[in-house]
Amino acid sequence: MTAGASARRSTATDLLADDAAAPDVEPTSTVAGDPASVPPGAAEPPSARVVPLPSRPPVPAATAPPAAVAPTAVASTAVAPNTTARLPAEPVEDAAGPTGSDPQPAGAAEPADAAGPGRRARRRERRGPNLREQRRLRTREAIVDAAAELFAERGFDHVSVIEIAQRAGVVEKTVFNHFPVKEGLVFEADPPMRAALLDAVRRRPAGESAAAAAGGFVVAAVSQLGSPAAAEGVAEMARIIRGSRTLQAREREILGALTDTLAEQITLETRAAAGDLEPWLAANAVLGLYSALLEAARDRVLAGASGPELVTELRARGRRGLALLQFGLAGYAKRP
Repeated sequence: MTAGASARRSTATDLLADDAAAPDVEPTSTVAGDPASVPPGAAEPPSARVVPLPSRPPVPAATAPPAAVAPTAVASTAVAPNTTARLPAEPVEDAAGPTGSDPQPAGAAEPADAAGPGRRARRRERRGPNLREQRRLRTREAIVDAAAELFAERGFDHVSVIEIAQRAGVVEKTVFNHFPVKEGLVFEADPPMRAALLDAVRRRPAGESAAAAAGGFVVAAVSQLGSPAAAEGVAEMARIIRGSRTLQAREREILGALTDTLAEQITLETRAAAGDLEPWLAANAVLGLYSALLEAARDRVLAGASGPELVTELRARGRRGLALLQFGLAGYAKRP
């Protein structure tokens, strides 16, 4: 989700924002008896990093390196209102036209990096973002922070875009320039998790199923939402999402799109015929595990739990679910 600097990576779909590589997850195919049991002394697999969800990746400073995935948000954690003075917003180009670059005084010398006969313009990327881009990033950050504060105070459905604009110190059109729809202030249009999930499937080792790779990735990532670094943001975003039917519907749409994307990848790899149910069933099982585990994490964090114990609890729940995916449901809930 995107609602807030601290909650930027605590949403369902932004959870894996900067993690393109699938985390190493202990295979559950070795589970015997109780699927959740782990041999004594066995090392825990590296857990997926949680990027600072629900929500948008933090806006990098002009000289700062790209941020790592915090969980998702998912990456950042709690929605903490920005109490510092706002950085100057980008010029209000909506009403008076673009003002991003200072006009060149008459007779002034041509900039050294300007293109001209016999010479090329210098590559701006070597010098980092120009002033206009820096101003735009600061404006975007101010809008996200303002939205996070207002959503936390009154709920998503009771805050208007014009109120967000006023708190951020910009005009309403500027907010829509950055976020064409209001829900975009909470959910990424293209969830970072999509690329990370597909990458986990594509890079799985020989002998591992697509469901095991995708499910293992989900378990390792979502279990980290219980860590102290992520829990506060997860709780804040859970309250915002659960308090809005609009956001709940949007989250279901995003999870549905992720399911379709995973099913398409499995269909491509298995060369399944059009209409075959297996890819769709496998994808739905994985995203069903993801959705159930995410809601469990939200419930526990809202109840005040966090820390290593909660991470362990979520991982154990995830492994039990993953074991059912790997070994099938034939023996589950049999009538005695």
